[in-house]
Amino acid sequence: MSEPNPSLDAWVGRSESHDDYLCAYPVTALAATLERAVPPGAVPPLWHWLYFLPVSPFSAVGADGHPKRGGFLPPVALPRRMWAGGRLTFHAPLEMGDIATRTSTIEKVSEKAGRTGKLVFVTVSHRVAQAGRVAVEEEQDIVYRDPPSPSEGARQAERAPDGERWSREIHPDPVMLFRYSALTFNGHRIHYDYPYVTKEEGYPDLVVHGPLIATFLIDLVHREQPDAVVRRFEFRAQRPTFANRPFTVCGVPSADGKTVELWAKDHEGYLTMRATAQLA
Repeated sequence: MSEPNPSLDAWVGRSESHDDYLCAYPVTALAATLERAVPPGAVPPLWHWLYFLPVSPFSAVGADGHPKRGGFLPPVALPRRMWAGGRLTFHAPLEMGDIATRTSTIEKVSEKAGRTGKLVFVTVSHRVAQAGRVAVEEEQDIVYRDPPSPSEGARQAERAPDGERWSREIHPDPVMLFRYSALTFNGHRIHYDYPYVTKEEGYPDLVVHGPLIATFLIDLVHREQPDAVVRRFEFRAQRPTFANRPFTVCGVPSADGKTVELWAKDHEGYLTMRATAQLA
């Protein structure tokens, strides 16, 4: 692993805070998108991603639909970026109808050489507090990379595990992806602009949001165990998932009921995301 570029290393330690009023509408809209009942009172785990959204002037939006680089996040020059995974601890519920504060910090910037070229990893931490106490602690892993070679997908493909006890098949279409993009104010064109995603980034179809897949995974836990309280959740993307092709979220609870191993697989049976939920 090489040392971080000094110009990028300078971003380590940068911090910013935002307040947001946790109104009910985003939760109601996501519940409709996930085909589940509207949760009463508290924001469900991972649904805090509906709040504290970055709002950039339209003149500050890049060609890919994201805000131009060099604001809070470092100005990495590599063309592709994705949310590769994360680790979250849920200390207390976030209550709707009140203000919360999210404090974000750039924890680490590292460069690596991958099979397809240079990679830059950025780790961002978030602390979400409400009523004087920390409710959620989170680390996000963002990866920047060069476009893949034509054979990359075949080399990285891994068959999903067998033996799931829980499963749900999801049919992602452009409307679902548009809804999630709108709810999270995500302008990344790979999720809604078919000519862009196929011609500029080389994907076969619109890309399903990684956070949306993670949300479906944790939602599976609550569908199977409605009274479960998730205290910690970790996930890592393994392979892109595309619109107009069904994918399946799967789970296996441990014998003692304290953890659930979760994964998502695409329509061909390849692993697309791994996750683990630890229950109270």
